[in-house]
Amino acid sequence: MSLPLVFELAAFIFGLLLGSFLNVCIVRLPFHESIVKPRSRCPRCLHTLSWYDNIPLLSWINLRAHCRHCRASIPWRYPLVEFSVAVWFVIIAHRIVQAAVFISAANVTMPVRIDMGVGGGTYLLATLIMGFLLIGLLVMDWQTSTLPDAFTLSGIVVGIFLIAVQALFLAPDEAAIHLDTAHNLRMSSPGSFIDRGNVFLTGPEHLLLGRVAAVMGAALIPLIIRWIYKLVRGQQGMGLGDAKLMAMIGAFLGFWPAVVAFVLGCFLIFPYAVTLLLRKRANRSSELPFGSFLAAGGLLTALIGPALLDWYRSFL
Repeated sequence: MSLPLVFELAAFIFGLLLGSFLNVCIVRLPFHESIVKPRSRCPRCLHTLSWYDNIPLLSWINLRAHCRHCRASIPWRYPLVEFSVAVWFVIIAHRIVQAAVFISAANVTMPVRIDMGVGGGTYLLATLIMGFLLIGLLVMDWQTSTLPDAFTLSGIVVGIFLIAVQALFLAPDEAAIHLDTAHNLRMSSPGSFIDRGNVFLTGPEHLLLGRVAAVMGAALIPLIIRWIYKLVRGQQGMGLGDAKLMAMIGAFLGFWPAVVAFVLGCFLIFPYAVTLLLRKRANRSSELPFGSFLAAGGLLTALIGPALLDWYRSFL
């Protein structure tokens, strides 16, 4: 078995394990319950699950989607979440393999050495963590209409931390923003004998301040919609959880990818809303789980966002 395949298989297994943990978060966090105690149990008979009934994906198949003790049905959500997280981990693992540098171009069968640089590594790690959080938020908002702060606010902190790590390892003058020297703007210190006055922001300042601005700008989009809707209709149009979710996507990906995620979320929810209206299962005042569609938009943006932005820029 080749090294890339082993790496992706390990990612799949690890994703299944974390998907099982994510199911616990999905069940308990919206109701402010501990994710540590008690151990996993059947929600109907409250019988504590044995280890062999708690193996990701396999136990659900072996039990034929029913509790061993009370025969209550085990929802499809459990294996679906586990499988989704596992697939997400495989996708990121495959991108790591693609970014790997072969030791010898003449002998491609030799093992590969991962050499993506700190920037590429932190981006892939951010995408991995964000995907885990978004899958959980997607399901939680769909089932309970809640977007727990334990995921959104923690995600913002993690996203900013990862960009700070990237900033620490920047090479001198890397990612710095320079002003056009033709404007004759000088900011050199008194007594300096080397003119470096065209520097506007250093690389670390650019990354950190830019990402903080992205968080704030992304959060403002649903907040502005919320305020306008309140002004026009006299009721809340979007929840604060949506603003926190947008801020989290901005923390991981940046402002414009967050905008892409928002647009994709709007496109995804539109046919769902129209279907509910046509089937008379909702009206213009009904609350819809926009956070679920925004999370789906974030997942799509992480996968194809750069290509979408390049396609859009081609028309400018």
